[in-house]
Amino acid sequence: MKVTGLSVVVTGGANGIGRALARRFAREGARGVLIADRDEAGARVTAEEVGGIAVAADLGTEEGVRAAITAAEAAFGHVDLFCANAGIGLEGGAEVPDAEWQRIWNINVMSHVWAARALVPGMIARGSGAFLQTVSAAGLLMQIGSAPYSVTKHAALSFAEWLAVTYGDQGIQVFALCPQGVKTNMLFNAEFGNSAFLLETALDPDQVAEAVVQGFEAGNFLILPHPEVAEFFRRKAADYDRWLRGMRKLQDKIRVTAQGGH
Repeated sequence: MKVTGLSVVVTGGANGIGRALARRFAREGARGVLIADRDEAGARVTAEEVGGIAVAADLGTEEGVRAAITAAEAAFGHVDLFCANAGIGLEGGAEVPDAEWQRIWNINVMSHVWAARALVPGMIARGSGAFLQTVSAAGLLMQIGSAPYSVTKHAALSFAEWLAVTYGDQGIQVFALCPQGVKTNMLFNAEFGNSAFLLETALDPDQVAEAVVQGFEAGNFLILPHPEVAEFFRRKAADYDRWLRGMRKLQDKIRVTAQGGH
């Protein structure tokens, strides 16, 4: 798939990966790019950069997702590519309050569901359309220090798989973007605890956007800006117990480092 001539929606496009995707899609010749974000000022900056449209939207609600899609349809006629990129991280485990579990579930998972609910019928009718789901390597592996992030990213990946299987023969393409650390506010603000260990191999958002374009052209469901994630995933599948032991060791190492030990 090529982005040239496509109408695109990018959620969470005010900064980070979303902004990089919008820029790259514009350079690739997208017919139109709409940026949706709660950060209206940031969305406008991105839109001005790419000659696109900015919409202030709460992607943690179905109304917000539909508002972004409605605005794109009014501007472009229809949406060819929907990039469900908005996401948040939360530190903690089972003790995280229900309201916070619901908030991260809505943004990291349900926003993908709501987009598909609104767009799939039209895509089927046209015989074409695509979804890019920003999942994270945590959807294939896990996120130490954050049960909510791990759980929602696994769910997002599962939904992307379901979309690909269910509608792949009806012209709908689905891509799951699964990077490890990326130099974004989420990583720098340590939204899910001891994530500093990801900084060493963190990529610039523009590198992630490049991997997305390459993944589109190759037609790969899994887009892995960090190629080593594929090997980690293979090891997990090959020997789950060994992988769990290894993750516990990594967790202990991260805790010692965070406490200033050696």
